Amino acid sequence: MEQKTKKNDILLIGVILVLALAAYVGVSIFQDATTHNAEALVLIDGEEYGRFPLDTDVVERIELPDGSYNVLVIEEGKADVTEASCPDGICVNHRAVSRQKQSITCLPNKLVVEIRNGEESDVDAITN
Repeated sequence: MEQKTKKNDILLIGVILVLALAAYVGVSIFQDATTHNAEALVLIDGEEYGRFPLDTDVVERIELPDGSYNVLVIEEGKADVTEASCPDGICVNHRAVSRQKQSITCLPNKLVVEIRNGEESDVDAITN
């Protein structure tokens, strides 16, 4: 009887591992499909600076006429401001964005990075 229990346990563990692997592959495929058309729209003082697809890795240094700058990095389907000349650095400390209507804003440099055509976010609002 004990031998049969061990076989059943091994079979159960195998089934769980196969299901977990299938779920992982499914989520990966879904994420790739939702970021395929997604792009980061960069606005400076309300004017469009550029559009950068999230499925292509890019490092863009955005120079402003007054000498200030922001560095936009798009990597692994996410947009992030990794460096900026602004004194407060709030945009640099902001987490990377990848979902529809998420944005990173740098008020001193009048820069906005907004995600368009991405997956809908399941969070309506975040407060600190």
